[in-house]
Amino acid sequence: MNKVVVEEDIAGIVGGLRAEQFRGKVVLVAGAAGFLPAYMVEALLYLNSISDCGCKVVALVRTLSKAEQRFAEYLDRPDFVLLQGDVARLPSNMPRADIIIHAASAASPKFYSTDPVGVMEANFLGMHNLLELARTWVVDSFLYFSSGEVYGQTPSDTTATKETDYGYIDVLNVRSCYAESKRAAETLGVSYWKQYGVPIKIVRPFHTYGPGMALEDGRVFADFVADVVSRRNIVIKGDGLAIRAFCYLADATSAFFLVLDKGQPGLAYNVGNPEGAISVGELADLLVGLYPDLGLEVERASNGHESGYLVSPIAKNLPDVGAVEALGWARHFSLEKGFARTISYFCESTLGCAADLDHASGFDDWKEEKKEGV
Repeated sequence: MNKVVVEEDIAGIVGGLRAEQFRGKVVLVAGAAGFLPAYMVEALLYLNSISDCGCKVVALVRTLSKAEQRFAEYLDRPDFVLLQGDVARLPSNMPRADIIIHAASAASPKFYSTDPVGVMEANFLGMHNLLELARTWVVDSFLYFSSGEVYGQTPSDTTATKETDYGYIDVLNVRSCYAESKRAAETLGVSYWKQYGVPIKIVRPFHTYGPGMALEDGRVFADFVADVVSRRNIVIKGDGLAIRAFCYLADATSAFFLVLDKGQPGLAYNVGNPEGAISVGELADLLVGLYPDLGLEVERASNGHESGYLVSPIAKNLPDVGAVEALGWARHFSLEKGFARTISYFCESTLGCAADLDHASGFDDWKEEKKEGV
């Protein structure tokens, strides 16, 4: 992997953190080796390295070998504890924490057909177990990773979905295992806030991409990045008309930390990039266009999606991010820059892309604004 990309991202994220909220605290991150929470883990450890924050990160992971590979450079650090366990059946040796981040979830559509029960258990039973710990420990804050899928099928003419704009979900469709368990977990969390005072804050990430995402994940944007990295034509499995808003991981992570710090307990916040709205077909064209020297083309598969893949019925999924912007969040990465950085991360460690990639961090403008006191 290209560590330069990650190092730039993490430094930019940490530049916007308020270290005081983590000083001397123990932060439990459930599902820590997952694509989204792993950047939060690295940001906290980097914060310790450049300040006297002195927080400790307890990373609860289901697969130890995967986590050891993901966090190899941190395994000997005293401020990092790797703990194996399933959130649906927590281990008995859970160390007490001041802050809990619940991001343990099987988010890939591949699991919706192969292990729908496991998907629901991690989302709902895992939520219950961690909320019980939060109630017992009287934590400072609890951040739950929900999903933009909780909105279901909203009207096709909706320009952007607000946190209160819920649509239709077929509860008897097995694909709903993800969205429905996320919905139920949110309600359970708010119930613990009202009844027991657990200060839960909810983030609803929309389509997020970036360094560290699983290229075999099954989602179209991961497939497309894998195609470019492997220097093969991009294959669209479907009509390519579905519209999604894609947000770069570093931008999303900044929002997660901001909600943890300044979000209001009992509320949910969309995290996504409405300016990154694009159809699947247009995204394929954009990625091919980023690397003209590779001579790649966009193909359409005649047999559609592979067996076992459950296609989303949602044609258009765009977030209204006014609530998190009101907390002070701003995005720094365009689609072109974000995907170029993502491909650079994967490419240099494997085949070495011939394309001239821009490694400049999207946080450079942010750094200038901070200097000017903006």
